[in-house]
Amino acid sequence: MRMTTEEAFVKVLQRHGIEHAFGIIGSAFMPISDLFPRAGITFWDCAHEGSGGMMADGYTRASGKMSMMIAQNGPGITNFVTAVKTAYWNHTPLLLVTPQAANKTIGMGGFQEVEQMALFKDMVCYQEEVRDASRVAEVLNRCILQAKRQSAPAQINMPRDFWTQVIDIDLPAVVEFERPSGGEAAIEAAAELLSSAKFPVILNGAGVVLAGAIPASMALAERLDAPVCVGYQHNDAFPGSHPLFAGPLGYNGSKAAMELISGADVVFCLGTRLNPFSTLPGYALDYWPKAAKIIQVDINPDRIGLTKKVTIGIVGDAKKVAEAVLARLAITAGDHARSERRAKIAQTKSVWAQALSSMDHEEDDPGTSWNQRARDAKPDWMSPRMAWRAIQSALPREAIISSDIGNNCAIGNAYPTFESGRKYLAPGLFGPCGYGLPSIIGAKIACPDVPVVGFAGDGAFGIAVTELTAIGRPEWPAITMVVFRNYQWGAEKRNSTLWYDDNFVGTELDEGVSYAAIARACGLQGVQASTMEGLRAALTTALADQKAGKTTLIEALINQELGEPFRRDAMKKPVEVAGISAADMRPQTV
Repeated sequence: MRMTTEEAFVKVLQRHGIEHAFGIIGSAFMPISDLFPRAGITFWDCAHEGSGGMMADGYTRASGKMSMMIAQNGPGITNFVTAVKTAYWNHTPLLLVTPQAANKTIGMGGFQEVEQMALFKDMVCYQEEVRDASRVAEVLNRCILQAKRQSAPAQINMPRDFWTQVIDIDLPAVVEFERPSGGEAAIEAAAELLSSAKFPVILNGAGVVLAGAIPASMALAERLDAPVCVGYQHNDAFPGSHPLFAGPLGYNGSKAAMELISGADVVFCLGTRLNPFSTLPGYALDYWPKAAKIIQVDINPDRIGLTKKVTIGIVGDAKKVAEAVLARLAITAGDHARSERRAKIAQTKSVWAQALSSMDHEEDDPGTSWNQRARDAKPDWMSPRMAWRAIQSALPREAIISSDIGNNCAIGNAYPTFESGRKYLAPGLFGPCGYGLPSIIGAKIACPDVPVVGFAGDGAFGIAVTELTAIGRPEWPAITMVVFRNYQWGAEKRNSTLWYDDNFVGTELDEGVSYAAIARACGLQGVQASTMEGLRAALTTALADQKAGKTTLIEALINQELGEPFRRDAMKKPVEVAGISAADMRPQTV
């Protein structure tokens, strides 16, 4: 078939059903963007490419459908770096389209030239550059398939002088692979181990959500009467109302989950790479059961046994493996002390729920007093935990929420629960600031009839605040955004209180800035709340206004209490040896 390179490119996008692109317009891809409206592809022109990439991540995570990110070659593409790596560790299948400087001038250091393949080498699961105009459809098709198969971003690098060429081409077939279901011997061994377990525990990861394996893991848990924990930032990997749900592990997670998994003799780790941060000690509990038998299920064999000692490794789709293991369980599986185990699960959860509901304030470490000083300075303002309790009372059960990185969002890790997957968008283990706002915008584009609420601390929100200038246009959907306003970079300030004697270098934010006022200046709604009642009412109103097509930013004014540091394991108090003095500074000569 005879067509132009841009027609071939767009026809492949259509074959894969890619309907949404995120980025900023540039001359390097105008030949294809010109075709987007006719092709049924919506181009979401954000305010910054980094945020556009996180919108794409939010869209795909909320919907399960692939989207793409695209921008001008050079500086437009370099702005995608953080978003692409974030999507990589969120296991999000995305298409990264990177128009390249023209072949005839590349290497001359020309306008907007950079080594774009090298830039993303360890940030994508697959990358390929188009070397001949006639191969554009073949390469694009392969990149999309690799992104789907490996559940991660894939990159196509397209020299801009390959557009507007006429080629003879056969469009490639879309060949989907059946996902692996685990080896027979491994499945049988796992079933035997679980059948004889005295206190089995299931740990669900992102793979459970991605594979649609929640019902399968629920059936397995009910058959065994096994408590189900979820990995850090994967609160939506099991129904929160289920009596066997124990909650999230990791930083500021569920103490009930930690206590229950600590007593396991067999842990069935389903769809999780067991990254080290997800199993860090919490609440002074080093809870990982070191003597337990570990069964790890992951689609990627390279990640099995990488971080924890594993008894049985199973390479496969979480849903297929869970169903296969369930079918092979012995008749007596789960019978050992079944009633006692049920009682222990219920009691442990009840004790933790009561403790969590009564937590109003953050503790100070011995020898520090910042949190007490913060309470004394603003006695009438909410603490972070009070804010989260108010939020939980106003959130609809069906809502999709996003969270940013940072101290106040992390304090909230133990609070939200969900009844289905693809509801909790968190920045993941790359840990970028500025994720909360753009990801929830992407989620609303994906699920226009579902209420959405984004959360961010004021430091992290400042990185994405420019998107307020974009989303007020008529074609953009309405969202609700909550910004925890305490005028500080909280996570780093907590480090400063613990290890650097309150030497607050770079931790303070401008108290004269109002994000609510900025929202209003952008034509959006902006309100403030400083009490639990005020925040609850503001969020309830904002959600009603969202349904009516109005975007609202809520500044939740909270005191400066600080929760647990992210990395007690990685920090220690410095020791002065040679000493540093300002008198040693030498002026530069120019």
